[in-house]
Amino acid sequence: MLPALNPDSANLTDVLASSLHAITGEANRLSLPPVKHAVVLLVDGLGAHSLKARAGHARALSSAFTKHAVIQSGFPTTTASAIASLTTGARAGQHGLVGYSALDTVNDRVLNQLSGWDSRLDPATWQRIPTLFERAVERGHTAVAVGAARYRDSGFTRAVLRGAKYLAAGSLAERLRTAVAVAGSSDAASITYVYAPELDMAGHAHGWQSPQWTHALEALDSAVAGVLGQLATDQGMLVTADHGMVDVPAHAHVLFDTTPELMLGIKHIAGEPRCLQLHLSPELGPDQRAHVLDRWRDTEEHRSWVVSRDEAVTAGWFGDVDAAVAPRIGDIIVAARKAIAYYDSRSATNNGRLMVGQHGSWSDDEVRVPLLRFGAFAQLGSA
Repeated sequence: MLPALNPDSANLTDVLASSLHAITGEANRLSLPPVKHAVVLLVDGLGAHSLKARAGHARALSSAFTKHAVIQSGFPTTTASAIASLTTGARAGQHGLVGYSALDTVNDRVLNQLSGWDSRLDPATWQRIPTLFERAVERGHTAVAVGAARYRDSGFTRAVLRGAKYLAAGSLAERLRTAVAVAGSSDAASITYVYAPELDMAGHAHGWQSPQWTHALEALDSAVAGVLGQLATDQGMLVTADHGMVDVPAHAHVLFDTTPELMLGIKHIAGEPRCLQLHLSPELGPDQRAHVLDRWRDTEEHRSWVVSRDEAVTAGWFGDVDAAVAPRIGDIIVAARKAIAYYDSRSATNNGRLMVGQHGSWSDDEVRVPLLRFGAFAQLGSA
């Protein structure tokens, strides 16, 4: 059987959507109580498993980390897809950011969805869903995004944060103070998003089991603890994550190009090391396409889920998939089941092979993330 999200469990798509409903006094999926001001802190790379394992280094976060404080991220478990899902309330098959890198079908090229934007890719149309910030502003509310200055004008920001007023701040502590202060400066109800990449950066460089990751977790916890006393009585804060991580040692790298028959019929390789999305040469006929899928299954199915696009869509991996989005998804998806990562050793820019912490696939370590409630959101809702 193929993995799938549990439809009865909360998902990352519910977090900002429920926060918007909370400031409008509506019932919501997360049962958040009504508030005037909502803050959502997205901690890149904070898996529920890793937080539990290092709970003693995060007292403020752990104080809200109960057995019920876990939700599902989504698929693929990668930042570009997950943040778009958070800020639109929709799965990847609707908003269109289907992986870390994805096929730009118009220009027949693979582009990095975080940093590869250029004049040939319009953020306003590539990300296809109105954001929750746009919906909030339409209803007369204040919408704010707080992050590092370097992200202010990126294509990714323009795709997934449109509608929000972007406030640049330096350290994580400063970002959180800026976010919490919105309650005091906005007469209208407000929804504020804060991005924290530091933990993810430490995890990629050293692994989540490293002292460096633990140090970054302690800094995160200190920053959160520093603003809890500043929350207004009608202000709630949620802390969640886009994905967790799996540590993958260098000896577990799979250099798929060293098996030459696997490359036959492959035109583009998108996705990421733990979730390849393979696009086949368009001239292949149905039998040839089936043979490519069979070759990958014969070679990799003992350690990965190897599925066709149709199988992934039927299994709900990307949610409901719009016809315009479907071609962006690989013809074949290779999602790691074991602690491995796939690389093409022919690539001249293979800096990713230096990464220890990895994500993108279906393991619980990657999919399960915390949802921690503070301030007015720590109260029991009625939905």
